[in-house]
Amino acid sequence: MQKIIQKQTTSHDGLYDITAEVERIVAESGVSSGLVNVYVQGATAGIMIQENWDQSVQNDVVTLFKQLVPAGVWEHDAQDNNGDSHLKAGIVGPQETIPIINGEMGLSTWQNIFLCEFDGPRDQRNIAVTIIPA
Repeated sequence: MQKIIQKQTTSHDGLYDITAEVERIVAESGVSSGLVNVYVQGATAGIMIQENWDQSVQNDVVTLFKQLVPAGVWEHDAQDNNGDSHLKAGIVGPQETIPIINGEMGLSTWQNIFLCEFDGPRDQRNIAVTIIPA
């Protein structure tokens, strides 16, 4: 089973919690044991599992990447001024795979799934959610 989540982003750099959408797809699948793969299409976005207790961790992730990978200093900026976006996405990666245990994602209490936007805002980011039964 595979479904596409479409998500609008509102900032250049930001984390967007998509856990609830993925949980719904896992529930709809009826799979009790297996894997769910969450994959963002696009070279300037990523998928990350991170804490969602409050906004501070998400803000810290954005701040860290801005410090590690500053804008405006990369060779690719000569093409479309988003060299930093490509590098951030490459560090995070486009996907995460989570076990399905007893019909639910095997995330801990403090783990959520985030779309990481590094080149927004975007009207639409497509995230492919693929269920793989055991």
